[in-house]
Amino acid sequence: MLSEFTYKVLIVSSSDKLTDTMKTLLPPDRFSPVKVESSVSGARRILLETDFDIVIINTPLKDEFGVNLAIDTAADTGCGVMLCIKAELMDEIAYKTEDYGILTIAKPMTRQAVTQALNLLCATRKRVMKMEEKVHSFEEKLNDIKIINRAKMLLMENMGMTENEAHKYIEKSAMNSRRSKLEVANKIINEYKIP
Repeated sequence: MLSEFTYKVLIVSSSDKLTDTMKTLLPPDRFSPVKVESSVSGARRILLETDFDIVIINTPLKDEFGVNLAIDTAADTGCGVMLCIKAELMDEIAYKTEDYGILTIAKPMTRQAVTQALNLLCATRKRVMKMEEKVHSFEEKLNDIKIINRAKMLLMENMGMTENEAHKYIEKSAMNSRRSKLEVANKIINEYKIP
C-alpha cells in the first residue's frame, strides 16, 4: 500500500526560482499534488485546510522568517518538514529546530542534497504513517475493550453474574451466534439502555 503512495507537498517560498527548481525534483508520480504558497500567513491557512506529507520552507519569507512556521508545522502535524536556510545561519537554526525533527538544509543547495533530503523525508513519513496506523489500531482495540467491559458490568448489575461469568457469557454468546464479542456487547448494552 505505502509503496504506491504519493506524497502531498507544500512549498512555502517567496523565491520563484527556488520553487521552480524544487518542482523539477518532485516527479508527479511520487509527489502529488504540489501546492505553493509565498507567505507564512498563507501557508498557515492552507495547512489548516489540507493535510500534507512534506512541507518545504525556504527562508526568509515575505511576512516572517519561517522558522516558527517550521516548528509549529512539525509540532502540530506528522508531516516531514524541510527548512532551507542560508549557510551562515545553519548551526544556529538547526540547533533551535532539531528537537522538532525538522530537516535543515543549507543554501545554496545542490540537486543531490535536495534529493537526499526528500528521500529521507519520504522514509520518515512512511515510518510515521505506520506508527499512526498502530496507534489507531490500539485505540480501536482499547475502545472495544471498554465496550465489552461496560457490557460485563451491566450483566453483573442486572443478572447478578460475577465478572468471570459475564466474560464467559459474552464469549459463549459470540460463539453461538457467530458474531464478535463486540457485537454481543453492543447488543447487551442496547438491551439495558434506559428508555
